Amino acid sequence: MKSFLDEDFLLQTETAKKLYHDFAKQMPVIDYHCHLPVQQIADDINFENLTQIWLYGDHYKWRAMRTSGVDESFITGNKSDFEKFEKWAATVPYTLRNPLYHWTHLELQRYFNVHELLKPGSAKEIYDDCTQKLQSKEYSVRNLLRKMNVAVVCTTDDPTDTLEYHQKIKADGFEIKVLPAFRPDKAMDVDDVNEFNLYIKKLEAVSGINVTSYQTYLDALKQRHDFFATIGCSLSDHGLEYIFTEEYSDDEIIATFNKIRNGRELSLEERAKFKTAMLYVFAIWDHEKNWVQQYHLGALRNNNIRMLEVSGPDTGWDSIGDFHQGKKLATFLGRLDSSNQLAKTILYNVNPADNELMATMIGNFNDGSIKGKIQFGSAWWFLDQKDGMTKQMNALSNMGLISRFVGMITDSRSFLSYPRHEYFRRVLCNLFGDEIENGELPNDLEWTGKIIKDICYYNAENYFAW
Repeated sequence: MKSFLDEDFLLQTETAKKLYHDFAKQMPVIDYHCHLPVQQIADDINFENLTQIWLYGDHYKWRAMRTSGVDESFITGNKSDFEKFEKWAATVPYTLRNPLYHWTHLELQRYFNVHELLKPGSAKEIYDDCTQKLQSKEYSVRNLLRKMNVAVVCTTDDPTDTLEYHQKIKADGFEIKVLPAFRPDKAMDVDDVNEFNLYIKKLEAVSGINVTSYQTYLDALKQRHDFFATIGCSLSDHGLEYIFTEEYSDDEIIATFNKIRNGRELSLEERAKFKTAMLYVFAIWDHEKNWVQQYHLGALRNNNIRMLEVSGPDTGWDSIGDFHQGKKLATFLGRLDSSNQLAKTILYNVNPADNELMATMIGNFNDGSIKGKIQFGSAWWFLDQKDGMTKQMNALSNMGLISRFVGMITDSRSFLSYPRHEYFRRVLCNLFGDEIENGELPNDLEWTGKIIKDICYYNAENYFAW
């Protein structure tokens, strides 16, 4: 019987072990999509305790705690940090076979050298030990990134963000690249006209442009897009249920924008057309700057209205959606491709039923101009676990070229999430190792090891060209 989380965790064959330990393990991490708070990196803070670095903002853990009967006061409420940790420690033993069980103990091992299982009886000792370590300079957030061999971090930033903290990090000479990614979801969200008009006020303030028309609105957003580029941004990101592809005219969009500015609610058709127009504009700008555009598709968000009102968005009330993706994606990407204005693109789906759809869609627009120009992005959100990663990589292997895959992201708000890259690499090496030992792939470790290193690091390094 193997030991839990030993050095060969998830590696089922001797070849898998060799691929991981000799090729994957030492590769630096490029985390090209995450939600880390950039101010905390700029200030190089130390967290006060284990709860603050580990449980604050982690809706994965929150969902498990709720399922296990933990009251909201111990999750997003006003209980003390240690009381919240105690409830998490009491939940962990019940997360067996959930990826949280693996992640929890990987994070304790990799960051704190804690090999004891987290449970009620060990909670106080683990909390005190890790909290004490977090007070030392070795555990400042920049040193946590160094500890995980991180080379690049791309945060997620609204067009109205001043990016002052990115500038501070660069001025400090921090050797790890911390770059913004342009996330204009709010700039096209016209479902609530009042909120959208408040957003325009923020945009006016940061851009210095008085928005009096649809054109001046675009001017203000373009100013921000250009500014992001001066700070080193070369990615955009969009979190959508699906791509919008309504037919529209410029006159319709102008009329819709005027209606918004007059505080009048829009019809569903007007909203969809406006969102279509904005997606197209952003895509054109991305192509002009040779940026990479990312589309995170398929999440059904904020399903529990009662709890949304209590705790707000991004607190664990989301699920996989069952939206129709194929035709809309083909229409959107095809329109850009037909005018030779399709930027490098990464498509992420959160519904595994769409894996083969995404794996074949990217082949429609990979035109030979760039290696892996259109990417099927890594298993994301509900799918970033062994089964989800395996299914995503199998679909990509069967219908595309996994050898050109740009690899894993954390998509996380936590500085303790980087073992997810290790988790991914172990799953990746196990897939290749198993097929080599089965005779399905040649026993050429030099070549296969190169492919592994490319997927872990070099493909992303070349694709983003930082």
